[in-house]
Amino acid sequence: MTVIDLDRAEAAFEASVDGTVGIEEEFAILDPESLDMVGRFEELRDSAVDDPVLATSIAGELISSEIEIRSGAGSDLHDAIARQNDVRRRLFDLAAARGVELGATGTHPWADYRRQRNIDTEHYRRVVEGLQYVARRNNTFALHVHIGVNGADRAVQACDRLRPVLPVLLAIGANSPFLEGCDAGLHSVRTQTFTKSFPRCGVPDAYGSWEVYRDYLEFLVRTESIVEDTQVWWSIRPHLAFGTVEVRICDAQMTAGESDALSGLIVACVLQAARDAADAVPFEHPANRLVEENMWRAIRYGRDADLIDLDSGAVRPVRAVLDELLEWSAPVRSEARIDPLFPERNGAQRQMAQRAEGAELPEIYASTVTEARRTYGLAGTTQEASAP
Repeated sequence: MTVIDLDRAEAAFEASVDGTVGIEEEFAILDPESLDMVGRFEELRDSAVDDPVLATSIAGELISSEIEIRSGAGSDLHDAIARQNDVRRRLFDLAAARGVELGATGTHPWADYRRQRNIDTEHYRRVVEGLQYVARRNNTFALHVHIGVNGADRAVQACDRLRPVLPVLLAIGANSPFLEGCDAGLHSVRTQTFTKSFPRCGVPDAYGSWEVYRDYLEFLVRTESIVEDTQVWWSIRPHLAFGTVEVRICDAQMTAGESDALSGLIVACVLQAARDAADAVPFEHPANRLVEENMWRAIRYGRDADLIDLDSGAVRPVRAVLDELLEWSAPVRSEARIDPLFPERNGAQRQMAQRAEGAELPEIYASTVTEARRTYGLAGTTQEASAP
C-alpha cells in the first residue's frame, strides 16, 4: 500500500528549480504487417536492459501494447528535448530490431480494447481493480510535460491560472479522430475516452494555495478514495514526487517537431503563470462549467474550433487565441528562447483531410506511422524531424 507523504511533497516543491523540464511520450506498439496493437512492452523493456540510457527511460503504461519514454529532468526545455531526442532514436532503433512499429496518435483507429492485456504492476492492478471498464477501455496515448516550479503555493496557483488554457492546448495538438474502426466525429476522441471517464480527471478546481490542495488530498486519503497521489488524474496537477507542474491534456503528437512545439508552448505557459502568481497579477478564476464549454469545443473541433473568451463572451478562432497565448508568454519565452512553430494543420486535421479524400483507416494510420518513424526515429539528426 502506497503512503502519500505530503510533507515530503512540500519539501520537493521548496527544493524545485523554476524551468527544469521533463517530457513523457506514449506510443502504441504495433505489428508491422497489420499495424494492429500487439502486447510486447515487456519484450522491449527487457531488450533495452543493455542500453544504459534507454533502460532507465522506458516506462510501462496501463496496457502491454503501449510504451512510454521519459527525458528525465532537463535543465531547461532545450536540454529536455535533446535528452528526449536521444531516447526517441534509441527506442525506434530497438523497435526496428525487434520487428515492431510504433504509433504516435492519441488513439489507435481500430484496435479492440478487449484484446489488450494490462501490464502486471501493483499500480496498474490497483487502477484496473478500482476502475474496471473505465480502465480497460482506456487505450490512449498522450504527451505529458513537467515543469519545475519553486514553492508549493506557486505550483498550485500556476495550475489554477492555467485551467482556462487547457482547452487551447488540447485544440492545438488534437490528434485522435478515429476509434474502434469509426470516424469519431471528434478531433480528440482520446480526451473523451480518458478525461471524461476517469475520476478526478479533466479540469480541476482552483485551489488557491497548497494548504487547500493538501486538504483535498488528505480528504481523498481519509475517505479511502485514493492510496497514491497518481490516482489524481487532473489534466494539470502539481506532481508531488518531482516538485513540478505536470500538464497532461495533450494527445500524443504525430511528429517529433509537433511534440517539441507543443512542449515549448506548455513550458512557456506554466512559467508565465508561475511568474504572474508570484507578482500577484490580477486574475479572475472562471467557473469549471465555463472552462468545460471550451473543453468540449476543443474535443469536438480541435484546431477548427471557435473558443469562448470567458471574460467578454466573444467567440474567437483557435489561431487568434494561440496568438494571445504567445503574446502573454512573450517575457518568459524570450528569456528561455522558446519559439514554438506549428504546422498549418494539426494531426487530426491532416488525418481527417485524408479521410475526406476517400482514404481508408489502414492507409491513413500507415501514413502516421511513417511520419512517426521518420521524425521521432531520426529526431535531432540532420534529417527532417518536424511536421509536414
